[in-house]
Amino acid sequence: MDGFSEQYSELQSLGATVLAASTDSLENSLEIAADKPFPVCYGVTREQADLLGSWWEDRRGLFQPSNFVLGADGKVLSATYSSGPIGRVEAVDAVRFIQFQEKMKQQSA
Repeated sequence: MDGFSEQYSELQSLGATVLAASTDSLENSLEIAADKPFPVCYGVTREQADLLGSWWEDRRGLFQPSNFVLGADGKVLSATYSSGPIGRVEAVDAVRFIQFQEKMKQQSA
C-alpha cells in the first residue's frame, strides 16, 4: 500500500480512485489507514471475497491480494489475483496501465 501512497497524486491526476480492503478489524484498519491518503476498508468476509473471486486462506481467515483497475464506466479493465504474497500490483505499474488505456482511448477517438 505504501507504493500507492507514493503514487497517489499521479493516480489522482489520471482521475483514478484508490481503495484498499482488508479482513482486519476496524482498530487495525484505522492504524493502517492513518498515514494513507485513500480509504482502507475493514472486515471483509469470506462471502465478499468470494464475490470478487479472491483466494481465501482458511488457516489465517483472510484473502490474498486481489487487484482491480476499473474504467470510468465500472468495467473491469484489469484483474490480478494471487494465492500468496507474490503477485501484488505495484502502484507504478497501475499508473502505466492507466496511462496506456487513456492513450489507446484517445487514439481511437
